[in-house]
Amino acid sequence: MAKRDYYEVLGVDKNASERDIKKAYRRLAMKYHPDRTKGDKALEEKFKEANDAYEVLTDKEKRQAYDQYGHAAFQGGQGGHGGFGGGGADFADVFGDVFGDIFGGGRGRQRSRAQRGADLRYNYDLTLEEAVRGKTAELKIPTLVSCTDCGGSGAEKGSKAETCDYCHGQGQIQMRQGFFAVQQTCPKCSGRGKIIKNPCRPCNGEGRVEKTKTLSVKIPAGVDTGDRIRLAGEGEAGEHGAEAGDLYVQMNVREHAIFRREGNNLYCDVPISFSRAALGGEVEVPTLDGRVKLKIPSETQTGRMFRLRGKGVKSVRSGVTGDLVCKAVIETPVNLSAKQKELLQEFDDSMGKGAESAKYRPKERGFFDGVKKFFDDLTGN
Repeated sequence: MAKRDYYEVLGVDKNASERDIKKAYRRLAMKYHPDRTKGDKALEEKFKEANDAYEVLTDKEKRQAYDQYGHAAFQGGQGGHGGFGGGGADFADVFGDVFGDIFGGGRGRQRSRAQRGADLRYNYDLTLEEAVRGKTAELKIPTLVSCTDCGGSGAEKGSKAETCDYCHGQGQIQMRQGFFAVQQTCPKCSGRGKIIKNPCRPCNGEGRVEKTKTLSVKIPAGVDTGDRIRLAGEGEAGEHGAEAGDLYVQMNVREHAIFRREGNNLYCDVPISFSRAALGGEVEVPTLDGRVKLKIPSETQTGRMFRLRGKGVKSVRSGVTGDLVCKAVIETPVNLSAKQKELLQEFDDSMGKGAESAKYRPKERGFFDGVKKFFDDLTGN
């Protein structure tokens, strides 16, 4: 009797991945396995057929040969791919592979007997000046450190951990029910593979104790909110001598009274008096390196930007220094005396009324002309 195409047997196409092939075989195995079919020879043959197909299509070299030559690739002494109980795929192994694909476990993988310590995060607040210039910070970190009495082993001095006699040091036990094989964490050693009969008293056999440690951390110039500094091995100590986790120091730059930072540029508002904005002149503006003179041209309006090259922040990554951008904010005078009000009124009168004033106040005139046109359009005039 001619053999059926192996892809057809499993119900997959020729481009199917190994994962898809395993899943297809698992479905057929559950349906046709002898433990379920109770001696039905026809169904047992279907299981053997699926078993043969699985063995060939999950072996890279055999699959290539099969794709090229079909069943003829295994004739002449190369055949005999299993049948149930022969050299074919082990049913429990297949299920282990499939479950491993889905749940991240898999055949031959054991739980780590001593788990690595947890990573820690420390939020560090600093001023803009500190962020720009960099500093060395002293941090106090409450954490778990390796026990000095037992050296992190968890066993009392003069003793040591012994191999678990329940799982024989594997950390896992295998339980079978029918044709299922399920691995579970060893209940006696909790997956460590070792038993501590004489635990260290200071750490109660954990191999680590609580402690607040002091670290000196160099914060580079140019850091910004959200940047992190990783300190390898400065997190929590691992269980029973396992490696420690890492410490991540997260930067948070506090708001500044004058400057606003965007990337490597700094921004600030510079108040300018009404008269200086009209006549022009100079004003002092702050920078991170001290005060500088900023030239204000005559007839400066609110919102005009002035860029001071290289007065921003030096990037911690590229080394490029940003700019300081100053925004002119014209300040209306307050608390005027009667004389000052009189002078201002006289000045205002000198610019004329209506169309005559457009020469001195073009934005104001343009605005009111636009308003008039808007209402004219509404009324149809």
